[in-house]
Amino acid sequence: MDVAVVRRQIEERDRELDNDFTKDLQIAALRQARSYRGDKLIRVASPHKILDPKKGPLIAVRLHVLTRKSLGGLETNLDSQVIGADGQPLDGLFAAGEVAGFGGGGVHGYNSLEGTFLGGCLFSGRAAGRAAARQRLTTWCAAGRSLRASGPRRGCRGRRSR
Repeated sequence: MDVAVVRRQIEERDRELDNDFTKDLQIAALRQARSYRGDKLIRVASPHKILDPKKGPLIAVRLHVLTRKSLGGLETNLDSQVIGADGQPLDGLFAAGEVAGFGGGGVHGYNSLEGTFLGGCLFSGRAAGRAAARQRLTTWCAAGRSLRASGPRRGCRGRRSR
């Protein structure tokens, strides 16, 4: 990391604080947020220049950034089949849980909170499991294989198995 480059960028940012008509989007957003009375009352640190000697020394911190969640996931149909780039379901590929895409506006909408994803996980997992079993049954029946199911489940020919 070049210290001169970092210093120049910080000085440029600090100069933008003096400019009432700044084009720096972060400073403009900060000013907009601070114009709200609630933010004026509860925010502890007022905006200041980073290199202001009265605000203390600069401290460097090494960060290892990772993505915790995307709130998007894979596009799926109602059977939890993953949809490919061509808009068709990918054969044999199912998604359940947050990767099924319900976190970003699906089951709980855009206002979902931590702890509210369990219902979507269970629901999409159930749908994926049922669809995968149905697909497997169809494949076996098409191949002419017989099924031995216990209980009153329907076999390949639609009759109850014994």
